[in-house]
Amino acid sequence: MAILDIFKKGLEKTKGGFVAKVESLLLGKKQIDKGLIDELEEILIGADVGVKTTAALIKRIEEKLQRKELDDPSKLIAYLKDEIREIFSRIDRPSTFPPSPLPSPARGEGSEKPPFVMLVIGVNGAGKTTTIGKLAHKYKKEGKSVLLAAGDTFRAAAIEQLEVWGKRVGADVIRQMPGADPSAVAFDAVSAAKQRGTDVLIIDTAGRLHTKANLMEELKKIKRTIGNVLPGAPHETLLVLDATNGQNAISQARLFNEGIGISGLIITKLDGTAKGGIVIGIVDEFKIPIRMVGMGEGMDDLIDFNADEFTDALFAK
Repeated sequence: MAILDIFKKGLEKTKGGFVAKVESLLLGKKQIDKGLIDELEEILIGADVGVKTTAALIKRIEEKLQRKELDDPSKLIAYLKDEIREIFSRIDRPSTFPPSPLPSPARGEGSEKPPFVMLVIGVNGAGKTTTIGKLAHKYKKEGKSVLLAAGDTFRAAAIEQLEVWGKRVGADVIRQMPGADPSAVAFDAVSAAKQRGTDVLIIDTAGRLHTKANLMEELKKIKRTIGNVLPGAPHETLLVLDATNGQNAISQARLFNEGIGISGLIITKLDGTAKGGIVIGIVDEFKIPIRMVGMGEGMDDLIDFNADEFTDALFAK
């Protein structure tokens, strides 16, 4: 199935809760008045586009109305589509994700090929470990060697879940006992990946500790440890967010970005919510690119995010 078709199918609920409502709002309207603008604002917020992004969109619409540049309700849909496309186009962080081609050796003759290291973060329940399993499956299918690291030592179940995924996709898992120092797991994993010449190392992390401060300090320590073993790593720090969490996902992005810094987002369960507008709001507010999105429960349903195809699918007839 073509990527555009996957987005069309996966965004059916969001389209019904967003674009279809805007189309219904505009039906038969001859002019754009304050009442229409207020209703449009409610629809955007209801689709979890976000208060900040919605306010900016409404402000630009009002400015265009004042300049007589937008007076036909039938043109409002096209204007919204253009604005959403513009929001995505402002992201200026080139992706090193997925790791193809892989980094070339840079440490002199006889040195091992450096692994591409992904540090995966996010709260429990967002689908973090499942996402790691699907990433491993994706890279194994591409012919890359993959190593997983069970860095969520806070929960024994998380270690076991990652090992299940490792067996399922054919990837070794570096682990220690529950309660072990996660940085020690990261150290062992990066060292092993270097020694083996592994293509991709994916490191799981805890989604909660006793306090948010403890969690962020632990994640910072893991990141420092990785960088000490392999300068320049992690190459991606990926935050996994559950699209069905709506505005709570935006709060999570703010927390993790301020605490540790994020290079990219993976949005799960996008096909299961009418509030896929979260994708627009989160990119607009944090200027962090979305690397991949989950469009189903299957092993192959984690797909590369394409902003143009996302936008086209959202507004497709």
